[in-house]
Amino acid sequence: MLAFAGRRAAPSPAPRWGPVMDRRLLAAIAHFPDRGHAIEELARWDEEFLLLCADLPEAEAALARWERSDTPVREERCAEYRELVRDLAGEIEATLDRNA
Repeated sequence: MLAFAGRRAAPSPAPRWGPVMDRRLLAAIAHFPDRGHAIEELARWDEEFLLLCADLPEAEAALARWERSDTPVREERCAEYRELVRDLAGEIEATLDRNA
């Protein structure tokens, strides 16, 4: 007889977030407010999508820091981070479209 026979199965792992939405999704939802539910649902089971969404607010924060900077490379870095934000938002949208 197996050692675990008669034991109850372990409970399913708890969701990554409870009633409060995962903060890593807020920037993506701000970009696509009409797709907020789809963003939350996809992030629940797709770790790569969740990480993609988490990269977006980090890129936006870096852009904001460079916009406040007075260094000689300010404009160049701002342009790079604007492009990164656009690219991340585009990847999020494409992933949502593929999973619609």
